[in-house]
Amino acid sequence: MIHADQIEAMTRLGRPTATTTATPGPIPTIIVPLPDQYQQIGAVGHRTLWVLFALMVLSSAVFALLSWNVPISRRVYHVVTTLTTIVASISYFAIASGHASKFNCTTVYDHHGSFPDTHHEVCRQVFWARYVDWALTTPLLILNLSLLAGLDGAHTLMAIAADLIMVLTGLFAAFGAEGTAQHWGWYTLSCLSYLFVIWHIGVNGSRMVQAKGSSVSKLFASLATFSLLLWTAYPIVWGIAEGAHKTSVDTEILIYAVLDVLTKPILGLWLLFSHRSLAETNIELGGWWSHGFASQGRIRIGDEE
Repeated sequence: MIHADQIEAMTRLGRPTATTTATPGPIPTIIVPLPDQYQQIGAVGHRTLWVLFALMVLSSAVFALLSWNVPISRRVYHVVTTLTTIVASISYFAIASGHASKFNCTTVYDHHGSFPDTHHEVCRQVFWARYVDWALTTPLLILNLSLLAGLDGAHTLMAIAADLIMVLTGLFAAFGAEGTAQHWGWYTLSCLSYLFVIWHIGVNGSRMVQAKGSSVSKLFASLATFSLLLWTAYPIVWGIAEGAHKTSVDTEILIYAVLDVLTKPILGLWLLFSHRSLAETNIELGGWWSHGFASQGRIRIGDEE
């Protein structure tokens, strides 16, 4: 006879034993990195570049026409001014046609608390032809002001050298990593070089031009002040646009376009028309400039024996 306790034991043996199951944890969150950002030219910027190209070509033609009825010995201002807008027109054509730019990319790291960091690239379009333009045209503008003031060769050469250093260090800064000491270090050197340009042109030029009389002194003071104020705006715009990336590329192009029109065609017209009506600004260049080398060895009327 089977006792009740034996039945209970047999029931326990046939009953499945309860097992402990681990509670599933939360599914790990996947952080998708931000897509790479490209700050580049748009439709407004493209149109602005082509308009500036046409305007610089037209200005070059006007300056060339103004020089036709001027003796070769007195064309130095006309030649320098015409070359300035010719170089600018080539630069704008290169940028507008899309063959004179490069992206400068900076890696930006994004922090997500307890989750792994991610990163993405921020790339801004840099127009290197703009710096080539400045490296060629700003020395020509300095040369015009130096000739107008009667500045000596030493100060003129130092002003041009400081200007070239300013432009080249600005180019290095444009391709430096954003927010780094390299980026803003080159920018600082560029600004310091510009102070030497102000010293040689603004201070020494104002002192030297007094020997040419009050009329030329007033003209030089107006042109130099106008030029230096505009040139001061360039590094400010650079710091906001290319430096801190606070404006779009199209806005940057528009601002630089206005500055270029003022410093090249407008300033050039101002200088040439003032030079035509003010005899004291005449610079007579003979020798090779007016006669070339073909006349060497010939006896000209009025030459001393």
